[in-house]
Amino acid sequence: PVVTGFLHLGGLRTALYNYIFAKNHQGTFILRVEDTDQNRVVPGAAEGIEDMLDWAGIPPDESPRRGGSFGPYQQSHRLDLYRRASDVLLERGAAYRCFCTPQRLQLLKKEALRSQQTPRYDNRCRHLTPTEVSEKLSQGLDWVVRFRLEKGAEPFRDLVYGWNKHEVADVEGDPVILKGDGFPTYHLANVVDDHYMGISHVLRGTEWLTSTSKHLLLYKAFGWDPPQFGHLPLLLNKDGGKLSKRQGDIFLERFAQDGYLPEALLDIITNCGSGFAEKQMGRTLEELISQFEIGRITTHSALLDLEKLPEFNRIHLARHIENEGLRQKLIRELQLLVEHVYGDQQVDQEVLEKEYVERVLLLRKGHISLLKNLVSSDYSYLWVRPSVSREQLQTISGEVDEIGKLVLGLMTRQAAVLTVEELNKDLRSLQKQTKETKYSSVMKLLRLALSGQQHGPSVAEMMVTLGPKEVCGRIHKALSS
Repeated sequence: PVVTGFLHLGGLRTALYNYIFAKNHQGTFILRVEDTDQNRVVPGAAEGIEDMLDWAGIPPDESPRRGGSFGPYQQSHRLDLYRRASDVLLERGAAYRCFCTPQRLQLLKKEALRSQQTPRYDNRCRHLTPTEVSEKLSQGLDWVVRFRLEKGAEPFRDLVYGWNKHEVADVEGDPVILKGDGFPTYHLANVVDDHYMGISHVLRGTEWLTSTSKHLLLYKAFGWDPPQFGHLPLLLNKDGGKLSKRQGDIFLERFAQDGYLPEALLDIITNCGSGFAEKQMGRTLEELISQFEIGRITTHSALLDLEKLPEFNRIHLARHIENEGLRQKLIRELQLLVEHVYGDQQVDQEVLEKEYVERVLLLRKGHISLLKNLVSSDYSYLWVRPSVSREQLQTISGEVDEIGKLVLGLMTRQAAVLTVEELNKDLRSLQKQTKETKYSSVMKLLRLALSGQQHGPSVAEMMVTLGPKEVCGRIHKALSS
């Protein structure tokens, strides 16, 4: 894959399809930084992209950072190669120097737009004689190198779109391949690099489909065999519009900061697209690699519904919680989140103990879509002891003391391992020992005493999470306040 800015979901999808295609065929996945358009280069973007591919779990095998035997992997470090390649085309007459000024080109563009035509270069300098060229060079005029587009583009077979042909010479002027600043344009740099890096397959966005005939003419002019091309349909939002880069809401950094798992992103962007036998949520990277078939990619746009991302994340988060190794990482993250959110509210150190945090994770598995849900106000009772007065509890039932004693008795009787099912039964029979308090009121009273809240997980689950010692402590505190 190729980069000019930071990695967004469209770029991630292109990288992912290249990655799974490479792994599927025991190939090499290469990251090349295309920074030849100096006006569009974003400082730090190349490093950011590698960071994000590493974060997403699809690291390149060869890249600017990792190196490889076909480097350098940054086009701005390969300028000599492109200059030599353009010299070859100049010698063969497949390219020529163009001396047209930016002002003249601007006029051509204005003229075309005024007469409602597509702007294109009129190939004026194509017809300069060698003498005229020498003359202009001796005057020290600025020049660029343009490639001669010849008629007779050959059809090519795209891995996704099938047979294709674009007669570029009919609709375009000769394209610039080497600019005045010595930097190549995308067309030249790409062809030269794909050849010298031994690239066998290129999967790229469908916006390059019409340029492919032009690239194939370049391969032909050099006498090189081209790689196979596969163009990926656009990734659009669910109503068919372009994904908005405006608020930065499709850049990977944003999802990472919001606490989404990379697996959930890989899953959703392949789920909305094609390339697999069936639609299925919750695929891991290994499953994506083994199930992928390039022939199954369809040509219609992939519609991405980001509102479904929390649901995808919930599935992958549950899988992480189930996996002992991954769970340890989540425990550390949750401990840090609790300190960050509740740090100034006297969090008892016991609630930061690994066993307690682990119990919370295992009990809420499948109920939360993001780890940070566990530090929302709904779950504050897990981390901070509520302050509930006896009067508040008495408004629910006059039998506060009796209920309190019954629960304390239940907690001391209970074996160390509490289960939600057992506790639910015990709480039912406990209510029968009260004189007039209904079951719903017993639950309401206990919920308030334990959490200071009126909603949340079931009372039994609260008690299991908090553990016998903490439950007893909170009830004592409420009864005596």
